[in-house]
Amino acid sequence: MRDDQISSMLAERIAAGDFPSAVYLVAERGQAVLADALGDAVKDSERHAATLNTIYDLASLTKPLATGLLCAKYLERGEIVLDDSIARYLPEFNLDDKRAITLRQLLTHTAGLPAWRPLYLLSSDRERVLQTIAQEPLESAPGTHVRYSDLGFITLGFMLERITGTSLPEIARREIFEPLKLKRTFFNPDKALITEVAACEIGNAYERGMCDAKQVDNYGWRENLIWGEVHDGNAHFLGGAAGHAGLFSTAQETLRLATQFLPTTTELLKPETCALFRTNMTEGMEEARSFAWQLAATPDSAAGPELPPDSFGHLGFTGTSCWNDPVRERTYILLTNRTHARTLPFANINSVRRNFHTLAAQALEMKPRSSR
Repeated sequence: MRDDQISSMLAERIAAGDFPSAVYLVAERGQAVLADALGDAVKDSERHAATLNTIYDLASLTKPLATGLLCAKYLERGEIVLDDSIARYLPEFNLDDKRAITLRQLLTHTAGLPAWRPLYLLSSDRERVLQTIAQEPLESAPGTHVRYSDLGFITLGFMLERITGTSLPEIARREIFEPLKLKRTFFNPDKALITEVAACEIGNAYERGMCDAKQVDNYGWRENLIWGEVHDGNAHFLGGAAGHAGLFSTAQETLRLATQFLPTTTELLKPETCALFRTNMTEGMEEARSFAWQLAATPDSAAGPELPPDSFGHLGFTGTSCWNDPVRERTYILLTNRTHARTLPFANINSVRRNFHTLAAQALEMKPRSSR
């Protein structure tokens, strides 16, 4: 059922040019209650309206929904230990300043690694990426500050590949997608599905602007419409799949993934494991971070005032977000493609996300329990 207030608010933001399309889904105990699709998923060269089945580039939602979920599964099996040094699994990190970094710190963005580096300019090929990351100077001592880092989750993706001896897409297919019977969730979408995928920007103008001008001239930048392939440049360089980005999915299947982190709806984890996702592991630091997620207790988080402090969520650069309220067993999913059909700078949509959560929570409180 669509909610008129939510749909009207998002339609206004589409008209204002924040993003060309939006799909939202709000669920209780794993069951969708509110949902709608608005705008155009593709506007350049062709026009395709967004639907509830539109596939979005989830960007950094890959971190919790794929990498974090896989790490939790391997933690349960005893194949990894949360407070082990990453160097136990990846000898590239057996360096004086990196040896103290733990898996917990990588999962909570407290390892001290830089937020981002253009690995496609710094590494000649995929095989040298880990060495490149390991040689980056730390920006803070491990365990002392929250510094959101793509490099940390790229490292975790490589760790999963190293301990299993197979690729990240194959691990995710075997451990997540097939057990949950997901049909529209994957890395590297099949070309036959392109008209069902929301498009991103033309070329990589945003990332190009983040690079040193001396580095950019000789690189083979994408100049085409990024549509049906991962937007993130590092994930693209790594073959379309990495620990920090590359996952594609629909709102409904994103819900299936999100409910694996709640104890009453999870099918892939032990209920007691789900306590990790609502537990603040970074007390006294800049953000409240749990196992692969940010907590709503973080000042100025995108959760908004209606979500309890131990709600946990994540954002994606392309305009996606997913939040779980473990107290009321609610899930809030908003998928947009804010990088498409818009000149730089891209819109900061955190106020839209907060407004969405507020309107959705209020709508749920007003609904008769029998209809929920």
